[in-house]
Amino acid sequence: MFYHSPQDWRDASHKRVALFGMSGLGKTRLSAMLREEAEWFHYSVDFRIGTRYMGEHIVDNFKREAMRNPFLRKLLMSDSIYIASNITFHNLEPLSTYLGKPGDPAKGGIPFNEYVRRQRLHRDAEIAATRDALLFIRKAHEIYGYANFVCDMSGSLCEVVEPGNPEDPVMADICSAMLPVWIRGTEAHLDLLARRFDRAPKPMYYTETFLFDTWNRYLEERGVAPEAVDPDDFIRHGFRELLDHRLPRYAAIAQRWGVTVEAAEVSEVRDPQDFDALIETALARTTRA
Repeated sequence: MFYHSPQDWRDASHKRVALFGMSGLGKTRLSAMLREEAEWFHYSVDFRIGTRYMGEHIVDNFKREAMRNPFLRKLLMSDSIYIASNITFHNLEPLSTYLGKPGDPAKGGIPFNEYVRRQRLHRDAEIAATRDALLFIRKAHEIYGYANFVCDMSGSLCEVVEPGNPEDPVMADICSAMLPVWIRGTEAHLDLLARRFDRAPKPMYYTETFLFDTWNRYLEERGVAPEAVDPDDFIRHGFRELLDHRLPRYAAIAQRWGVTVEAAEVSEVRDPQDFDALIETALARTTRA
């Protein structure tokens, strides 16, 4: 690991962590707190995906929708309007909108083959954006003078690496420069995330094996044709399964490459000093184990 003990962490002149785990358990809140209160550089993998690697795809998708409207089409064709994505650390809706949901176009769905194509684009983009963290560690220090660096990982990190492979190239990059920190939720946290998702289902990234298996079982169980699928119903259908699928993958990453903190512990972090203590505690647990 990048830090081997609480003392290593306390003595470090450059503190660097990569926070990973399910969306909604505190990664972005911690990152924003460190950025605003302790001058840490905050690198968001999802933001990098949506700007550097998927930005053109996202804007082209906006333009396709605009071209369907005669009024907007005329303005767009005459260069009278400009369409851009306003993605931020806290608003990743443009990226989610591009990923889309498969199913009935009348209900906002896209054809399954197109959905798979976009999933593949996202996978490549996430791998590249994750590995770019090393570039930004250098930029943060050399250009802006930041000593400390927090990488806010995508919730689907565990899907684009091989947790059982000790030579996984993406994890090798991360571990060469940062301490991976898994924020682990309890069953109660997962139930809460599932209820939130049920109220507002959003596009997700899946491995192709998981996606095809879930899609085919859904079609068989519901007895519907692909083009008749309710997009929101399909996304809801697979969400809890996705949580259960990802948990052992997160755990394997933490066991091999990093440390684990509990979501309940994260919720108690109020300032950078609390965060330092949280990492020290996690390192102490790992050392004892």
